[in-house]
Amino acid sequence: MKPIHLFLFISIISTLWLTSTSISTITPNQNISDGQTILSDDEFFRMGFFSPSNNSINRYFGIWYNKISVTTIVWVANRQTPLNDTSGVLTLNDQGTLMIIDRTNRSIWSSNSSLTANNPVAQLLDTGNLVIRNENDLDPDDYLWQSFDYPGNTFLPSMKYGFDFVKGLDRYLTSWKSDDDPSIGEYTNRFDRNGYPQILMRKGSEVEFNSGPWNGLRFSGMPNLKPNDIYTFGFVFNERELYYKYELVNNSVVSRLILDPDGKIQRYIWIERRLEWELYLSGQMDNCDRYSLCGPYGICNIKDSAACGCLSGFEPRFPEQWRRADWSNGCVRKAELSCEGGDGFVKLSDVKVPDTRRSWFNVSMNLEECKQECLRKCNCTAYASLDVGTGRGCLNWFDDLVDIRSYPEETMQDLFVRMAASELGRKAKSKKRVRAIVIPVLVFVTVLLGICLFVYRKRKQKQNKNKNDYIFTGLDSIVVFNESNTVNDTTKEDLELPLFDFNTIANATDNFSDECKLGEGGFGPVYKGILEDGKEIAVKRHSRESKQGLVEFQNEVKCIAKLQHRNLVKLLGCCIDKDERMLIYEYMPNKSLNYFIFDERKRNSMDWSKRYSIIIGIARGLLYLHQDSRLRIIHRDLKASNILLDKDMNPRISDFGLARSMEGSDSRANTIRVMGTYGYMAPEYTIDGIYSTKSDVFSFGVLMLEIISGKKNRGFRHANHDLNLVGHAWRLYKMGKQLELIDGTIKDSHVQSEVNRLIHIGLLCVQKYPEDRPDMTIVVLLLGSDIQLPEPKQPGFYTERRRPQEAESSSSNPEWSSSNHLSVTYLQPR
Repeated sequence: MKPIHLFLFISIISTLWLTSTSISTITPNQNISDGQTILSDDEFFRMGFFSPSNNSINRYFGIWYNKISVTTIVWVANRQTPLNDTSGVLTLNDQGTLMIIDRTNRSIWSSNSSLTANNPVAQLLDTGNLVIRNENDLDPDDYLWQSFDYPGNTFLPSMKYGFDFVKGLDRYLTSWKSDDDPSIGEYTNRFDRNGYPQILMRKGSEVEFNSGPWNGLRFSGMPNLKPNDIYTFGFVFNERELYYKYELVNNSVVSRLILDPDGKIQRYIWIERRLEWELYLSGQMDNCDRYSLCGPYGICNIKDSAACGCLSGFEPRFPEQWRRADWSNGCVRKAELSCEGGDGFVKLSDVKVPDTRRSWFNVSMNLEECKQECLRKCNCTAYASLDVGTGRGCLNWFDDLVDIRSYPEETMQDLFVRMAASELGRKAKSKKRVRAIVIPVLVFVTVLLGICLFVYRKRKQKQNKNKNDYIFTGLDSIVVFNESNTVNDTTKEDLELPLFDFNTIANATDNFSDECKLGEGGFGPVYKGILEDGKEIAVKRHSRESKQGLVEFQNEVKCIAKLQHRNLVKLLGCCIDKDERMLIYEYMPNKSLNYFIFDERKRNSMDWSKRYSIIIGIARGLLYLHQDSRLRIIHRDLKASNILLDKDMNPRISDFGLARSMEGSDSRANTIRVMGTYGYMAPEYTIDGIYSTKSDVFSFGVLMLEIISGKKNRGFRHANHDLNLVGHAWRLYKMGKQLELIDGTIKDSHVQSEVNRLIHIGLLCVQKYPEDRPDMTIVVLLLGSDIQLPEPKQPGFYTERRRPQEAESSSSNPEWSSSNHLSVTYLQPR
């Protein structure tokens, strides 16, 4: 029999065997023909021949997700040698080598293992790893070959990304040429072992992005790589291996990291509910991540109007180019170093450390030993600790310092830059001059503030004012007296916010007529206005009777002026005229959420799909405030009346008068001035004045349950108990009757599985202790996926209350903005 006929005969026999058996392994001389596939044991991954798009005639052998509706390839064998027809066959020979054979019986790709095989089998594992092993040997260290050692553009969980020095392996990512061409593209993302290891993303031979070295917590240039509830990660570097690896915390989450054809490093998570991959994070975040943007001894700060600046003690090499924003030539020293003694170091905090390809490291030194080691070497330009967590390990640099950037809102790494003695002396003299100026000024200001405080107390006694009055001292400065009788002088920030003329607003609102009045909030009345160009606006006018004052006005302007998100209300400007304080917003024609869900007639128009969409929108807006905005913002007054609805019924979070911003990695604070709305405030905030992102999560959970039920949490009444709405929902959940919570008007439109899931998530959000509640990143993920949910614990305020003589109705009058039932509590320190 001719070889080609023998090959076809074997193919036919193996085809019949494969189609009648569900297996994850193939044995020698068993084939996979085009049109056949093999599944992993858990049926999560599938492998076989495919074309990358309908427009491509090329055929490749690869691995993809089996349970995801959007075909997503994670590995390709013959990237560089595609077939142009469906004649291809994958086979395993007796030597343990996988081969792809074309119609001429020619091998176009093989696995090429040099190890000796004994009854080899090839198996597709549940991790998506295709391995060749000896039949009775399941030890991963004994695999003859595995696809995880030869990744393409995708980095999967459990994969080791980096070097195996013993086996001589270098595992790195290469981009596809395009979305429908898996051949090797322009970009690589790969560990560089010169100096201390770091991952460099290159376009051809040119470095485009540098991850920075591992600093004990994360890569120095990737501040968004933080501990989370989705995956764990780690770094190993010893004499045998150098690799980075991640593992999923929950196997129901599907996540992958890719290097796309445009050179972007991106992590995606599959959202089953929307049947799409959602971007979770990117390696390159902004312009400062462009490699060496600021040149040698330059530092990039994305928050500065000119992103690049010179390190302290340095100046632009070519000032004229620098002024034209051509920073590539970087900076030079103002004073040259001397190796004869006297050099010192200037500390840079919270930075990405420079490119480490010209560096030396020692894992056992402490920071002082590292400093002395650098001083001993004339060409050492900087030093840093290897591990920011323990303070151990030493890094010395021996060349120009390149690719430094500042992370002003993150706790990152400290870098100590070598400086000439003369430059250090100049800094010391400068500090003395500053002290000579600052100390007398501080004394003068202290005396002046003392006089102001004395005058204020006298006025307070005469006028018998409340302890928390506020006094205006002009438009450019605000003096605030708080409950501890301290004084803060806050200069008005340049927020690039338009100032409206009082007459313009008065004309737009028909001189604040009752016909234009939309409602009354905690800040004051809200009016609809129409500007001369026909633009509709909403005007919040401060009321003299309001318990909210200047602080809330200033706070709302500062918090929301530069925020841009589809689920946040847009602040158009403000008006400050004598005693008048007004905020001008875009007009929301559908008023607020409580106008619909708490009104017996209007909530009929809110079917389940609208309510579900509103919940998702609020969650995304809150996630933006907590994680993605310029500052981490805690709203502190999230409730139905502060959710406005645009013309398409999309939710917009509004009213930032009580909001607080957090710097850096802070996520909680406390206050003795507790302000908010009862029924929405978290227990730790109401009782101890502690607020955090988790207190907003509690409010969101209450709001979810209100939207589902059409009832208010505070004022809720039930014939069989005296629990509030949250307690009622918890009681029903424990009885397995949570569907009884839903509003009767949506019984015909609701999706039972969605309602069950959202009630469950709502109860997770209102758990008593903040550490038990998920953060908004997880909430958004849970809302958009079918990930298994943990069991909720008892909610906060789960106690029956005394029933008053006259029960307050669970519906309310419609209002446009902050509730006029705002509760203000002053807690004295214990």
